Amino acid sequence: MGLAAIGADPKPFLFSFPGLLRNIPTLDNAAAGRGLFSIIPERDGIVRRVPMVVVYQDRLLPTLTLEMIRAVTRTNTIMTRADDFGIKSVAVPEARLEFPTDGKGRFWIHFSPHDPARFVSAVDVLEGRMPADRVAQRLVLIGTSATGLLDLKTTPIDPAMPGVEVHAQILESVLTNATLSSPPWAKVAELGAAFAIGVALIILAPMLGPGWLLLFGAAIISALIGTSWYYFTQQKLLLDFTFPLLSSLAIYLTLVFTNFVKEQAQRRQIRSAFGQYLSPSLVEQLAQSPEKLVLGGEQREMTIMFSDVRGFTTISEMYKDDPQGLTALMNSFLTPLTNAIIDRKGTIDKYMGDAIMAFWNAPLDVPTHEINACEAALDMLDRVAALNRQREEAARAGNTPFVPLQIGVGINTGKCVVGNMGSDLRFDYSVLGDSVNLASRLEGQCKSYGLPIILGSRTASIAKDRFAMLELDFIAVKGKKEPEVVYALVGREDMIGSERFERWREINMKMLTRYRGREWDSALSAIEEGRAADSEGRFTTLYKVYAERIRAFQTTPPPDDWDGAYALDTK
Repeated sequence: MGLAAIGADPKPFLFSFPGLLRNIPTLDNAAAGRGLFSIIPERDGIVRRVPMVVVYQDRLLPTLTLEMIRAVTRTNTIMTRADDFGIKSVAVPEARLEFPTDGKGRFWIHFSPHDPARFVSAVDVLEGRMPADRVAQRLVLIGTSATGLLDLKTTPIDPAMPGVEVHAQILESVLTNATLSSPPWAKVAELGAAFAIGVALIILAPMLGPGWLLLFGAAIISALIGTSWYYFTQQKLLLDFTFPLLSSLAIYLTLVFTNFVKEQAQRRQIRSAFGQYLSPSLVEQLAQSPEKLVLGGEQREMTIMFSDVRGFTTISEMYKDDPQGLTALMNSFLTPLTNAIIDRKGTIDKYMGDAIMAFWNAPLDVPTHEINACEAALDMLDRVAALNRQREEAARAGNTPFVPLQIGVGINTGKCVVGNMGSDLRFDYSVLGDSVNLASRLEGQCKSYGLPIILGSRTASIAKDRFAMLELDFIAVKGKKEPEVVYALVGREDMIGSERFERWREINMKMLTRYRGREWDSALSAIEEGRAADSEGRFTTLYKVYAERIRAFQTTPPPDDWDGAYALDTK
């Protein structure tokens, strides 16, 4: 028997066996041919294809069914046809039989249902009960079907088919011309269908509703299965509908998962973003009531706070060659101040460089918003002091200059309009009103008086029993005609009854009373008395301001109808 090859050398594509188990000599010597009957299942253990030619020690050998066909037709040649991509077909030329294979020389079996009529019991043969014409002029395969002999194979139509019947099914397919094949264009068609359906899903999924998308998917599944079944039954061609179906399902699930992840990420981002500016209770309220996010506003009694860094220009110059360092410093500075506000139910309106604008009592009711704002301001001073200590230690360790951070805080209470301000495309939850402007002006005067926290009269009148505060001045800030009594917040409730604070308040009231009564010399004496009592230098700038005003009034007295108000010419 000879094996001929047309085209490329088939050996690189065929299965190779390192050894063979031969027949016993009696059978081997009497045989008309020798064929291998090993069956190689697919990865899932199911037999769908069987090799027709294999390689053994660099020799080509036929498998059982192919060798049977050669022997029964009494020919001496088996031929393989191959190209650079693999085996195309196997043939017995003299019998004019040629059947297609896959690239590795495997034959696709066109299985038919199990038929007991194909079988003859070995017992009937041995006991002579089988008629001779039962096997006359027929191809007969002798094998086993007992489970214990381990020759049962799983096929697409039977979970336990005897291995010998698999070879019988191959013979039946070849002799009845019912061979299956996978055409060269099958992979291209499968990939093209997968690509087209995938693109259609990507385009249509956002446009179609769930109902229409379900109908579209059902139509795609029906079309794929119907096309594959048509080619299988009518053309005996194998087209794998599962690949485009599973790939399109994977794309659909990916789109669903991606949209879900994206939506969840956006929600987390929104919550995280709002959480940086609003109190957690406000964030939750907005999440539960999105209708609040509309343009417009409402009038409320609110407390407004402005905070700014004193001498920020000097600090910025230290980082002129290290802008990232300045950014890190501002983040470490703004974070604790923000926490101090949010911890006391405040809302961050906006950041303006090194400045913070915040408010209380909107959109959630905060009954003690004046108290909360004052507590937040004092807490901000404590946190800045702690940050300065850390920076000073770091500067000392790095032998670098240290400039302490100092803040000024202005707080005022009054009627405001609060809501989403802006345009239809972009808006912020913010607050407007004259009370807001006054709070901003008070923050600007912290530097003038040398005091860190200045309160408007409305805030001070409500919080006076809870905090230590001193009447500071009667001023008309720039841009406002009506004067306002302002106060300095100097401590918490524990300071109110202290001897030191009582002394400060006594001297302060003496200075203001004599100043407003035009008793210039007595007012200057009170200032000197205050300087002597101010061992920490907390009111040095305040006394300096009043001393300069008094000397100016001594030179140019105020008008006769002067009510003690002082008009500021700076913000």
